[in-house]
Amino acid sequence: MRVGIYPGSPTSMVTDAVGKPHGLAYDLGAELAQRLGVGVDYVRFERVADIVSAIHDGKIDFTVTNATPARANEVSFSQPVLAIELGFLVPANSPIREVEDIEKPGVKIGVTKGSTSERTLPTKFKNATIVPAASVKAAIAMFGSSEIDLYATNKPTLFEMSDQMPGARILDGNWGLEHMAIAIPRGREEALSLLNSFVAEKQSSGALETIQRQAGLRGAMKVTRK
Repeated sequence: MRVGIYPGSPTSMVTDAVGKPHGLAYDLGAELAQRLGVGVDYVRFERVADIVSAIHDGKIDFTVTNATPARANEVSFSQPVLAIELGFLVPANSPIREVEDIEKPGVKIGVTKGSTSERTLPTKFKNATIVPAASVKAAIAMFGSSEIDLYATNKPTLFEMSDQMPGARILDGNWGLEHMAIAIPRGREEALSLLNSFVAEKQSSGALETIQRQAGLRGAMKVTRK
């Protein structure tokens, strides 16, 4: 089973202090492959948008990502696995203290190219400038070169970024929620009942909480299964 992952987010894949990989997509992919009695092949990408495209094209079998209406036109989704807050990260000594400080001319909001943030934030913050970044790693470098004033994405990723940026802060509140779900290629809808049962089992057994803890996933909320 080909599992699409991208490094830098606990919702996909991160590595711990001894170099062992963890993450929502990484670990759920391994556990589903074990359940099905097949091997697992991890395929790395720089951005989640590239993984969604690969699933659409049938090059990847599985990932976990934000189940947006736009992506639902490209792939099929399971029931939600969990919900996570969307927020903003600012570097040390930033004059931006709260969300209300963002809506000003000249404020540069970094986003991952092709992300939900890139599509959504221009309508929420009409005076700020949206600056796409090739990856989370690139965004951290863009802070250092003053190309961006803050970064917008899901809070689990922001916490991972803040761990690498001394003094960085995540602003209070959120500008929305992401509902993370398993994504598979369209045309395989007969597998959705199995996936939904798999998700429900991981939620009720405590296995999902273990995965979150091992990956250091912060900013997540439980969801009620339909």
